[in-house]
Amino acid sequence: MKYISTRGDQTPRGFSEILLEGLAPDGGLYLPVAYPTVDAATLAAWRGLSYADLAFEILSLYIDDIPAEDLRTLVRKTYTAEVFGTAAIVPLKPLESGLMLEALSNGPTLAFKDMAMQLLGHLFEYELARRGESLNILGATSGDTGSAAEHAMRGKKGVNVFMLSPHGRMSPFQQAQMFSLQDANIHNLAVEGVFDDCQDIVKAVSNDLAFKRKYRIGTVNSINWARLLAQVVYYFAGYFQATSTNDQVVSFTVPSGNFGNVCAGHVARMMGLPIAQLVVATNENNVLEEFFRTGTYRVRASAETWETSSPSMDISKASNFERFVFDLLGRDGARTQALFGAALSTEGAFTLSADEFARVASYGFVAGRSTHADRLATIQATWQGHGVLVDTHTADGLKVARERRQDGIPMIVLETALPAKFEATITEALGEDVHAPRPAHLADLESRPKRFQIVPADTATVQRYIEAHVSL
Repeated sequence: MKYISTRGDQTPRGFSEILLEGLAPDGGLYLPVAYPTVDAATLAAWRGLSYADLAFEILSLYIDDIPAEDLRTLVRKTYTAEVFGTAAIVPLKPLESGLMLEALSNGPTLAFKDMAMQLLGHLFEYELARRGESLNILGATSGDTGSAAEHAMRGKKGVNVFMLSPHGRMSPFQQAQMFSLQDANIHNLAVEGVFDDCQDIVKAVSNDLAFKRKYRIGTVNSINWARLLAQVVYYFAGYFQATSTNDQVVSFTVPSGNFGNVCAGHVARMMGLPIAQLVVATNENNVLEEFFRTGTYRVRASAETWETSSPSMDISKASNFERFVFDLLGRDGARTQALFGAALSTEGAFTLSADEFARVASYGFVAGRSTHADRLATIQATWQGHGVLVDTHTADGLKVARERRQDGIPMIVLETALPAKFEATITEALGEDVHAPRPAHLADLESRPKRFQIVPADTATVQRYIEAHVSL
């Protein structure tokens, strides 16, 4: 299996090469030259496999430059009941008839990002040891990616992490999960801006090829194909739990900011998983909802990016969206480059042609929007009606899922985090008597000593910080 760029670079690259890369040299994102397809016989053979063995089968279709037994060992070391709290890894939680949650938040940092990041940590360590090299990871987070990455990479040989986050725009729990880490290879930079400023810096550094190569810069954001690939697995796992035969179809609702989580669903659907709809649920920062309603993709300036009670979705530049548009446009790299390069940089927006926009329906995508009032109402209704406590982002998903359900088709809502990470909103919705449970080892999390550096939203400043903390 080889990989190419969404912006026209057709140079074929192997998985292990792009694992450590992030963006392609032309600024595009990597995708396989073609999606492997899964037939009914293969689906039947996979039904009933353990999560780790299912992950191995799916990953093997995309990774042919790591020996099979090594890959199997890495996957089985990642997806264990000890790490994820249950042998099912991602069990379904039924709510009302035909509507269920897929529990993705039982990992070390209580967020779905652990599902991919734990594997990525093992893959990085393996590949760097095989090459005798080191890697400096530069990432951006709106809340959960940072903590998941840092907890996966802490203490890993040959790996340093430089994580950018918007100063003051995460929940106290999310912030403490990152800033309380004291490991020497973990560096937290609180950027005076919004998430999009952090993401822009990561992309600017990645596009500075001389700096990137000199300081061996890699990424763990979902622009990294390996991370998105790992997320494909839980769509198959959810489907197998929700169905009894491969003749059945399901839909998924995915709370979305950067489009990585739902893009993994797009990949699963392209492989042949029987998905009727992929429902994109946004908060007040509804760039994606606007696109799926109008065909116009319009990024917002920092001042227009609202600070909400589902902060991990306070994003107006959805990096992974480019992967879907590339497929939507028939894999036309020049057209994708024109839209995501020239159009966005000069106009801050693009609008698909009527013919291009008409193709969206064939990919199963629809979208909806949720507000703070909707989140409070959904958290309250889910608690009172089902005795289930959900976090703010999952509440966005549930609200939109109920609007988009189709008769006779099970709807699976991807849980994004445990509610303990957003206690203030849980209290606002349910009152002081209901507390979101948290693991005992995190009881004092917010009061632990913190280690971080506040920096301006400036690429050169971040580069200087990396230069000062990396040994060449």
